[in-house]
Amino acid sequence: MASFGWKRKVGEKVSKSAVQQFEAEAQKSEDAGSSQDDEVDWLHAIKRRREVLLEDCAAKSKRLKDEGAMLAEHGRHWEAIKKLDEAIQLTPDNPLLYEMKSQVLTILQEVFPAVKAAEMAVKFRPLWWEGWQTLGRAQLNLGEVDLAVRSFQVAIHLCPSEPTLWQDDLEWARRLQKQVLATKEKTRQEEETKKQIINAPELEQDYDDFESDEVLAACVAVAERQTHYEELKRTTVVMDAGGNIKNVLTGEGGSEEAVTPSKEQFVKARGL
Repeated sequence: MASFGWKRKVGEKVSKSAVQQFEAEAQKSEDAGSSQDDEVDWLHAIKRRREVLLEDCAAKSKRLKDEGAMLAEHGRHWEAIKKLDEAIQLTPDNPLLYEMKSQVLTILQEVFPAVKAAEMAVKFRPLWWEGWQTLGRAQLNLGEVDLAVRSFQVAIHLCPSEPTLWQDDLEWARRLQKQVLATKEKTRQEEETKKQIINAPELEQDYDDFESDEVLAACVAVAERQTHYEELKRTTVVMDAGGNIKNVLTGEGGSEEAVTPSKEQFVKARGL
């Protein structure tokens, strides 16, 4: 077997400074390798720690959600809202939390926050029909009937087999839509009649003989308009059980004072 003594011989001829330089470079290389190993371990530990924190947040959020649901069932709605808000802080992209919060806010008649919470639910889960249903109900409470109809239609498109969407939500929203349109029409008629009283064409004329039939006819026309206006003020648009719109007299009074001829109108009628 060949001897490897030649390595020792060669090494004897190497200068001391060269040996020291070689050893220093070797030590530096080992330190760099050790540093890289430490960095890899550190990144792995951070990643694992983050996973554990996320798991903890999800578990705590679920616990808070369950507590909020229990509080809401027992009528402790503001406490339920507090629990849900804490859960949202932990898992801010969970649509279930926003949907539950919207329901509780609707019960509390916090109509605008309820709509905003439901909007967040459908934002994070746009294909969730229950989120759209809750949004529609919140919009109805806010008085946004047209928006509610659209939300219910989206929910039906996503889940056409759900009977409550057809029989309860959309049907009721359409009834309210009809009532809103009828109320707007009644308000329009009321305003138009009021304008005809104030700016009656009969009052624009000058009459020479105030005992003539022409003056009498003008007074009758103005009186009829005023009577019609008073009836409109006392009329309320209601909807019966069959969904039919009716105008019902509610008795004397109203939001505005009775219209009586002003001094300006009398001056015009007398031609002064």
